[in-house]
Amino acid sequence: MSQVISEVARRHLTWALVDGVGPLTFTHLLNRFGDAERAWGATAGQLADVQRIGVKRADSIARARESVEVECEIETAAADGVRIICREDSDYPPGLRQIPDAPIVLYVKGEYRDTDAIAVAIVGSRRCTIYGSEQARRFGELLAGVGMTVVSGLARGIDSFAHHGAVDAGGRAVAVLGSGLTSIYPPENQALAAKVLEHGAWISELPMQASVRRENFPSRNRIIAGMTLGTLVVEAAERSGALITARLASEYNREVFAIPGRLQEPMSMGTNALIRSGAAKLVTGLDDLLEELGDVGYQLQLRRSEGGGGVLTAEAARPAAPAARSSGPAQLSAAERRVLEVVPPDPVLQDVVMRAAELPPGEVLAALTMLELKGLIKRLPGSLVARHARV
Repeated sequence: MSQVISEVARRHLTWALVDGVGPLTFTHLLNRFGDAERAWGATAGQLADVQRIGVKRADSIARARESVEVECEIETAAADGVRIICREDSDYPPGLRQIPDAPIVLYVKGEYRDTDAIAVAIVGSRRCTIYGSEQARRFGELLAGVGMTVVSGLARGIDSFAHHGAVDAGGRAVAVLGSGLTSIYPPENQALAAKVLEHGAWISELPMQASVRRENFPSRNRIIAGMTLGTLVVEAAERSGALITARLASEYNREVFAIPGRLQEPMSMGTNALIRSGAAKLVTGLDDLLEELGDVGYQLQLRRSEGGGGVLTAEAARPAAPAARSSGPAQLSAAERRVLEVVPPDPVLQDVVMRAAELPPGEVLAALTMLELKGLIKRLPGSLVARHARV
């Protein structure tokens, strides 16, 4: 296993464990003080000057800092085979770096790969119908079959069937939990969670021993929406957590898809409303979904038509020989060529590339991942990217 935590992630973790400091407040601290270490040394008076903190909250944060037990948390993670990563680590999911409330740290158990950025979330009701369970499993299998990672929340119902479909097809799966990674909820999903771990990873932003609480799940949903290229809602009632995920995906400029259901079925009211309002694209098959993912979807369709399948690996995406590498730009998609054009040899913030490319964020993120796998760019700490010198 690689190191449990980097030095920069250790400093970020100390803030993540401070009661009253969430992702947005942490971002304000970074903007004010430059980095997590300097923010940690700030006085209560200095903290009070930070955006949206104020005097009363600054005093509370200053007191809470004194009781943080960061070493104990790291030891617990190490004992359970968990890594802790932060926004500045190269293996932090690239999609999450683009959302305003990106988790301060992520706890990761299992193997999270670069190619897991090419992912779609499948979400829906815990009390799904037979039709819903069939569709969740079907799309989990279909997406896995073209090399996409399936991301969901390991909850009862749609989440579970989506995970089953992906791992039973031999594909990649990532489970984002609404609790710490020391326990699995619901308990009947222990065996499924173990299968997901064999084919991917568990992820949480919560401390290792955090218990299951209702208020954790909306925050968990933003991670699911943010780390994927799009969200597929299979079944949802009029008021459903899956609709929160869909709304967040839309706010993050990700694609939103929905499977239509029977008109008078309560579990289809939410999905049908998404389609009717234009908030989600109607999906009946894999091609409906891939066609909305731009060049990424086109490449996956092409790969499928040429007989490719299974998990998209780094080796499959990387040019096999120097001769192939020298003709790289001709082998790139339109989005990849555009992104490569705006990535300079000297390190630049990924946000700068996002703006300069003038493409949808999902396409830019996917293109950056593919370019990295093809050896044309490199990601550096601090959300920096640079073109390789040989390109």
